[in-house]
Amino acid sequence: MLILSLLLFGLALVLFWLARRKKNASGIPGGRIIYSDTGGWHPVEKALYDPETGLTGRPDYLVEHKGQVIPIEVKSGHVSHAPHDSHIFQLAAYCWLVERTYGKRPSHGILHYPNRTFAIDYTRALESELRQMLDEMHARDRKKDIPRSHEQPARCRSCGYQNMCTQRLGDA
Repeated sequence: MLILSLLLFGLALVLFWLARRKKNASGIPGGRIIYSDTGGWHPVEKALYDPETGLTGRPDYLVEHKGQVIPIEVKSGHVSHAPHDSHIFQLAAYCWLVERTYGKRPSHGILHYPNRTFAIDYTRALESELRQMLDEMHARDRKKDIPRSHEQPARCRSCGYQNMCTQRLGDA
């Protein structure tokens, strides 16, 4: 009976260590997960929405940590030395939405790639760039003819507007 108890205790320690290691590898900081868009645990959460800008988004996770709500975006592709600009602005948009939804400005958000994790400060400068980008998007949205912004056939093929686009790429 003593041997069985020791074996079970040892197994519990190993499982605890493995769970802790997996959590650390996930890039999610300590704290309480208050939102998850992964669909793995429960139905997908309602999107965050800001009526002033029309911005809508679903961060992968929101973690409440030390009185702050931190958005976390998990990416499947590897990154070399720095996060992609588009991912930084996506995370900034989630920071904006968190502030509008929860009334608390996050100090940062987290971008987690399989090989690296980045804490991105949500500065006033980043917020200003985001607002400028949103203003440009809204201005373009009011135009009737918007020029295509890429030369990538795969991107064109997966576009939801391909059937009605007059600028789609030839082999897309």
